[in-house]
Amino acid sequence: MTTASPHAHGVHFGRADVQNAGMGVGILLMLVGVLGFIPGVTTQYSELMFLGPASHAMFLGLFQVSMLLNVVQLAIGATGWAMSRTEHGARNFLLGAGGLYIVLAIFGLIVGVDSAANFLALNMMDNWAHLVLGVVMIVAGWLFSRTAARRP
Repeated sequence: MTTASPHAHGVHFGRADVQNAGMGVGILLMLVGVLGFIPGVTTQYSELMFLGPASHAMFLGLFQVSMLLNVVQLAIGATGWAMSRTEHGARNFLLGAGGLYIVLAIFGLIVGVDSAANFLALNMMDNWAHLVLGVVMIVAGWLFSRTAARRP
């Protein structure tokens, strides 16, 4: 809980910027996870498999998805939403999950799209999106935490 006034720099709606960023990312990831199960939003839905490169379903026609990847997105998003109840938790979520997404991107780039090791069904768009998301999350966690540390 923050002791700063609701109009102080870095505090909105009774939450710090880092909490708003963490909740925003968490909600976005949960939304992506849910939408990955909806035909129309996910094209080639009949080819959605639980895991592996044989899943040819495409979220928004760009990102290859599997049921497992959708569940992982939901779980990470729910974790982010829950951890963002405190500034410390939001910072840890943004930094930790950001690092996880960078590792996931590197893993996807190393194993390749058609490899049996590609158990989450990642394509190149997934890999680059995960890399950008991871970097943005880490930068947001670091920058917004700095403003929290300066507040009394």
